[in-house]
Amino acid sequence: MLEKLQEIVRQYTDDETITISGNMVLLTDLGLNSYELVELVCEVEDKFDVEIPDRAISRFITVQNVIDYIAANT
Repeated sequence: MLEKLQEIVRQYTDDETITISGNMVLLTDLGLNSYELVELVCEVEDKFDVEIPDRAISRFITVQNVIDYIAANT
């Protein structure tokens, strides 16, 4: 799951070779802005066949938060 998520996250960073770990903070460590975070969530929904309500996005602080949500809802 992490590898698939890494591919998605890399699309929104300036560094395509970045190694992404679960403890990385989406907005600061990866440099995503709020718009990119919403786009990333849409991509995650498509790739993992999961629906993520808007209220859940605010809980996505780290990459691990996204992984945990996917694991709990697929």
